[in-house]
Order: sequence, then structure tokens, then C-alpha cells
Amino acid sequence: MVGERENNEKQGAAASLLNGFLVLEAFSASDRSLLGVTEIAEIVNLHKSTVSRMLAGLAEGGYVQRDESSGRYRLGLGMIGLAGPLLAELDIRRAAAPHLEAMTQQTQETSALAVWNSAEAIVVEQYASPHQVKHSASIGTRYTRLASSSVRVFLAPLSPEEADQLFARHGFGLQDYSGPEDPVHEELARVREQGVAVNDGETTMDEYGVSAPVHDYRGELVGCITASAPRSRVQHTGSHLVLRDAVIEAAAQVTARLGG
Repeated sequence: MVGERENNEKQGAAASLLNGFLVLEAFSASDRSLLGVTEIAEIVNLHKSTVSRMLAGLAEGGYVQRDESSGRYRLGLGMIGLAGPLLAELDIRRAAAPHLEAMTQQTQETSALAVWNSAEAIVVEQYASPHQVKHSASIGTRYTRLASSSVRVFLAPLSPEEADQLFARHGFGLQDYSGPEDPVHEELARVREQGVAVNDGETTMDEYGVSAPVHDYRGELVGCITASAPRSRVQHTGSHLVLRDAVIEAAAQVTARLGG
């Protein structure tokens, strides 16, 4: 934590640089976007004169911005430029790949990453199970049925009215859909609440799949992690919870990597 760091305010370029970072981190440590010199000094345990000097330099570089009406400071647009190269590096496939590979090694079942195009869940990365008998989907495979765990993950955050519009337009394999009051919306609410969707033989009798959402630094749903396996093997080994926990953990790790 910022406030717990020891800081002796040593002189020199290195200390000044670290002090500047401490001042910037204060905005993350607070739940307020506007902070005054005294507030920041208390958070980072630096003298007010040091904080004032740091803020003046950071404001000149565009990393903080002074609010003229209150005299307080907020983070500036210069932070976006500073973080831009890192954000560009963190595309979801690159962020997810090592976690998918680790999940496959752990579970010995296929792991995949899918993204959403408003009507389909599209596989963009996959690590296949080492078993001879396995379930896998090549990159580019599209899932369009609500029975698919990935499709349910992507539809779950929508309001009944928003989902209803998509059901009317695309169907998603539903039979006798009755509108916003249809029980399917209760299922989507459960997925939203639990943070995971399970396909236990709903697409085909021999497939078991479990999916969890991935969010980015804005909190936006940008993908989902899925584990898929032969249903007979999952039933035989009783690996339901193992797969569920592995998917939730992998999705959480990728979300964290994306700043979520």
C-alpha cells in the first residue's frame, strides 16, 4: 500500500523519480478523482512541500491536471500516452495464451478463448487436450446456440430487453421463446450472478463445457475462457468442480492481466 511505504525523502534524481511515482499512485489509493496537496501528502507520507513540487512537475508533463475551481489535482491525459505501449501489448490473445496453456496442463482438457461479435462466440485461441479422445474447436469456430456455455456468458450481462432483441434477431437455437418473461432470462441471471456457465450435454450428448467471463481495465466483457471435455470422462472422473474452478481462476488471471 502507498501509505505503508517508508520514505526518507532522500535527495537525488532517483528519489525524486520515486516520489513522483508515489504521488501518481495516490490517485489509485484513493476513491476520489480529485485530490489536494495535503490529502496526497497524507496518503504517501511525504512533506507537503515535496508533494507540491512533484505535482508542479507532473502537471507540466501533463500527467496530472489542476482543477482551477478547487485547486486540487486529477490524473492527466499524459498518463494515457505513457500507458499506451503497454495497453497495445496487452491484446486479449497474448494475455490469455499462457493461462490457457497452464489450464490445459492442469486439467488435461481443452482450453479456449472466445470473443463476441454481437451474435456469435468466436474461438480465437485454443490449447487442445493431450488425450486421444477429446473435444476441441479450431480457431475461427463460431458458436451460435444458447446451449453453448460461451454464448450464455456473453448474453448474461444484457438486460432482458437487450437480450430479447438479440433473440428476436438471431434465435440462438431457442424453441418457443416467449419474450422478456421467458425462463431463459432467469438462467442468464444465474450465469451473471455466479460468473460461470455450464453446458452439460446441452449442445451434444457427449460434450461438457464450462465458461467464465474475461473483463478489461474498463470492466467491459471482452472474452470468455472455456474448458471442454468428453462428458463421459467428466462423469467418470467427477472433474466437474476441477474444471469449473480452473476456468474461473484462468478468467480471473486474464482479467487481471488486462487491468480488470
